[in-house]
Amino acid sequence: MFNQRRLRHTAVIIPVLNEEASLPLVLADIPSDIVDTIFVVDNGSTDRSAEVAREAGAIVVEEPRRGYGSACLAGIAAAGDDFDVLVFLDGDYSDHPEELALVVAPIFDGTADFVVGSRMLRKESRRALLPQSRFGNWLAAVLMRLLFGIRCSDLGPFRAITRDALRRLGMQDRDFGWTVEMQVRAKLAGLRVTEIPVSYRPRVGESKITGTLSGTLRASYKILKTIFWYRIRRPKLGTD
Repeated sequence: MFNQRRLRHTAVIIPVLNEEASLPLVLADIPSDIVDTIFVVDNGSTDRSAEVAREAGAIVVEEPRRGYGSACLAGIAAAGDDFDVLVFLDGDYSDHPEELALVVAPIFDGTADFVVGSRMLRKESRRALLPQSRFGNWLAAVLMRLLFGIRCSDLGPFRAITRDALRRLGMQDRDFGWTVEMQVRAKLAGLRVTEIPVSYRPRVGESKITGTLSGTLRASYKILKTIFWYRIRRPKLGTD
């Protein structure tokens, strides 16, 4: 059962790019009894994403440099050292924010430093992924197991990590390699990593990555490049 003991502070970081329609749904479903602060990182939206976030009480961080990793890094910088746990989820309403308690439970219980919500462990969630996403996650998982001994099933964006553990990783990627970089660095840093099943649904609107051929190819290339590059050359990690 979930341990309701709260750490000092928990923050959610949501990278967004033109998510005006979905963002209100995401923000409304985040459990306020667990989360202290929500940072919405506007990655160059041309719609009302930023205004919608402010109206809902979120702190808006502007990051004009495009890239999922750039937005996540900007959110981390904005959070500073004021939070014990950072949770990442997408702003397209494909994740289920109400399951946040499940994602942070292993951290709150003291059994994990880093938790990845897997969309591949539940049949109904797996079916909601586009075919290219299912294949890409499978391939990445196989390669990470063969090359690093990482046992995982997904590169899911819904994840939680302690601030101390995140500092040890020294994250750098600014685009599509962010999620796999975090998982590989976590292994190299010796973090306690847990994967839990989470729900997933088709996103609101069209995907900017897997919804297009060019986006799929660019993301696939960067993910595979990151995996093989870290196998060839061990990255410099952060500090405790």
